[in-house]
Amino acid sequence: MTKVNTVLGPISTKNLGFTLMHEHLIVGFPNAIKEFPELFVPNVLEYVVAGLKRTKAGGVDTVVDMTTLDLGRDINFIKEASKRSGVNIIVCTGWWLDVPRFISGPVGGVTAAQMAESFVRELEKGIGDTGIKPGVLKSASDVGGVTPPQEMGLRAVAKAHLKTGVPIVIHSYHPGQVARQQLAILKDEGVNLKYVKVDHSNDTTDIEYLAWILEQGCYMGLDRYPGRMTSSMARTRTMKALIDAGYIDKLCPSHDCSMGYILPVGKTTEEYEVNNPHRYLYIKRVVFKQLKEMGVPAAKINRLCVTGPRNFFEGK
Repeated sequence: MTKVNTVLGPISTKNLGFTLMHEHLIVGFPNAIKEFPELFVPNVLEYVVAGLKRTKAGGVDTVVDMTTLDLGRDINFIKEASKRSGVNIIVCTGWWLDVPRFISGPVGGVTAAQMAESFVRELEKGIGDTGIKPGVLKSASDVGGVTPPQEMGLRAVAKAHLKTGVPIVIHSYHPGQVARQQLAILKDEGVNLKYVKVDHSNDTTDIEYLAWILEQGCYMGLDRYPGRMTSSMARTRTMKALIDAGYIDKLCPSHDCSMGYILPVGKTTEEYEVNNPHRYLYIKRVVFKQLKEMGVPAAKINRLCVTGPRNFFEGK
């Protein structure tokens, strides 16, 4: 794949530049911005645009927004934020953890093949009537392993990938090594795992397990900076170990950070963001400094967030 769809149209992969492969402009629930705007930070669109402009000024060119419909994907909001900020934004199709019970389970009658056709329609014709085409497919499983509804979603994503060539990103729970189940299902569907990126991988420090994922041919999302389950420094030590093991061009560091969000009652944005005031620039400002102090050469640091994302979208 030499071109990838953004919300403003297709661009060449050579123009992706510095790319954050797993972020969120806003996170909530379907129609959250339209139906309950008062729950979010004040003037949320302007807030997100201002954050993206700082991101762009800090040297980030492209952001992959991994917000699915059940997480509150608002495609017109994302398009407007990209247009105003100058940041390339790639969006996804698929499901996160909340596969609706009316689609799957005892009261649902939708098959993986039917769900795949819905994903294919978005990929080939656009989301709703917007004409905006996603650039990645997403599926998720977590603490409970691959549940039956999530297995259907994962198989649907696999079928949509095989029909369109659009690559796959999976949310996984790595303390439980759930990626082993997910990758087995994708292989069963006939997916070449070089088209798969396994995210949240640095929620574990088990290098043997992470190397196993990479040896299957997958790309690896090292995100959730500055910390959840494991600390920022532990995440960076894990990245350093994988760089030293020769996997640098398969790594895609990111934050899994929501630029706009539902603000808890009684908190200011400064209080909410105290653990990461850098937002989408944390990797550039903090992680790269950590890697340098660990002895990683500048030439290798400069490849991170550039080579891995481009290779992933090009199917290398």
